[in-house]
Amino acid sequence: MSSLPIFTAAACHAAPVFLDKAATTDKAIALIEEAAANGATLVVFPESFIPAFPIWAALWAPIDNHDLFERMVEQSLYVDGPEVAALQQTAARLGVNLSIGISERSHASVGCIWNTNLVIDDQGRLVNHHRKLVPTFYEKLIWAPGDGEGLKVNPLSIGRLGALICGENTNPLARYALMAQGEQVHISAWPALWPTRRPSAGGNFDNLAANRIRASAHSFEAKAFGIVCAGYMDAPMRDFLVERDQAIAAVVDDTPRAESFFVDPTGRQLGPALSHEEGILYAELDLNRCIEPKQFHDVTGYYQRYDVFSLSVERRRQRPATWVDTETPQPQPQPQPQDILSS
Repeated sequence: MSSLPIFTAAACHAAPVFLDKAATTDKAIALIEEAAANGATLVVFPESFIPAFPIWAALWAPIDNHDLFERMVEQSLYVDGPEVAALQQTAARLGVNLSIGISERSHASVGCIWNTNLVIDDQGRLVNHHRKLVPTFYEKLIWAPGDGEGLKVNPLSIGRLGALICGENTNPLARYALMAQGEQVHISAWPALWPTRRPSAGGNFDNLAANRIRASAHSFEAKAFGIVCAGYMDAPMRDFLVERDQAIAAVVDDTPRAESFFVDPTGRQLGPALSHEEGILYAELDLNRCIEPKQFHDVTGYYQRYDVFSLSVERRRQRPATWVDTETPQPQPQPQPQDILSS
């Protein structure tokens, strides 16, 4: 007899409206509505879906990209801004849980942005706000490093949900931090393509194979379902890049496209994958299937040696300053009864 949730998850293998936060938010809402109409109670979006993944950092030297960085900052989101509020309202209206990647703006700096993943529950509450711990390779030219505040597994109506962004899924300590909180569903969010060399030269980092290895390894170790949700490069995004510099056409055309797919708690792919076309991928996740594999290796239970290994995770949000107000009025002495009588 089932005791854990069984639900439909949707992975949106989708392209943003490139560097347009308002239009991409509208597209996200339309995709959420479509997924909810098809029975999904969890809808997942790729890394930095709003407003886009800054692929240009791989294509041109930073001295040639100042205008793109400025546009990226301007189109990034404040977490307390109207775009996130619209997503929260949509989740509450449709009764669905959301995981979405955004580029986040800072209130403390006009030029600081983070690679962020948000989890919103089916009541419209923002339940997790995770900033990518370490931007990967050329992403360091765009985003600031995050912190551990968002390394949390959220107990949602559909089960215990955790999420990491792209290369964080290579970090065994970050992954274990989520496993140790009873994670049952693990989201890994990815860009549409991630070139590291010109394809003609060979030796490019095989991001497609790497994503499959990382997703399968985590699901196998955690005994959790995996949702791999990657971005998609549509024609307008491709044209924007190539019109800027015809010389990079071969890079964007010949670099392998990422895939979106589901993984079961044994590490096997569950259902089909999406890669070369935009769409929404669905799967039914029965969390009762997480139980039996725990008999074999429960790395946060009986298959762990707490007397040998220990892990400490700092989850305080990093802030630019701690303010000590030296002008706070000092408490005044209260009149004593004898003072009142003598007056």
